[in-house]
Amino acid sequence: MKRRSLYKIYHPLRDYVFIVIGTLLYGFGFNGFILSNEVVPGGLTGICSLLFYLTKIPVSVSYAAVNILLLVVAYKMLGVRFMMNSIFGVISLTLSLMFFEWLLEGREIIKSEPFMSILIGGALCGSGLGIIFTANGSTGGTDIVGAIVNKYRNISIGRTLLFCDFVIIGSSYFLFQDVDKIVFGFVEMAVNNYVLDRVLNANNQSVQFLIFSQKYAEIAERIIKDLGRGCTILDGQGGYSKVPAKVIVLLAKQRESITIFRMIKSIDGQAFISQSSVRGVYGEGFDPIKY
Repeated sequence: MKRRSLYKIYHPLRDYVFIVIGTLLYGFGFNGFILSNEVVPGGLTGICSLLFYLTKIPVSVSYAAVNILLLVVAYKMLGVRFMMNSIFGVISLTLSLMFFEWLLEGREIIKSEPFMSILIGGALCGSGLGIIFTANGSTGGTDIVGAIVNKYRNISIGRTLLFCDFVIIGSSYFLFQDVDKIVFGFVEMAVNNYVLDRVLNANNQSVQFLIFSQKYAEIAERIIKDLGRGCTILDGQGGYSKVPAKVIVLLAKQRESITIFRMIKSIDGQAFISQSSVRGVYGEGFDPIKY
């Protein structure tokens, strides 16, 4: 009972810590490398950047104001659960943007190198968002718009967000009259999304092995003793030969692949092995079930 209570406290607390870390990364990358180079990214921060360049209203202020309106809409149209999942991330990111606005005051960290700044800024923002999303957080913004559109129309959230990003970045041309700014915006979007995807999938890179060998018992024993992993032995039969066979099913982390191949080869150099990527493995020895 005590362990269950600690579990309920630990995991939400860990999520909040990671959300804060992610928003700090995003705030630093956005203010230090993107906003200071007058580049408009996608999402709500892109809209707030346009407002900043037009009116000099700090991004943190407009970001908080727009998100309050969106959260009210989310409460009425998507329910309280969606709103509560977003509210901490919105507050944390607002404070992060505010802090780095004060700390950096629009200064360029890398001077006279806008392309390099955009690459670094996109990587930092993508990393921050990836950490936030892996901690079950949300930063609100156009995510809320995408969820609303998805609820009432058969349009995926990803497609809605992509469309919003293209419109926001493209509209910066009317402000700067500079195609280079638009190109930099799309580069930032590409880097941001790529790094975000890598961070989201970093902890889920697992592999599945199907091992066919006459020495299945010895291989299974070595897997259990040397790798500390469990495995399953299935009964099979050759489709052509009709000869009975044993098949070992093994799930492992991708980094263990070379060790597994070498171990199997040392036991049975004639073994037949199939390896495939698995997006996510949940349970004992892997990631906890978090859905």
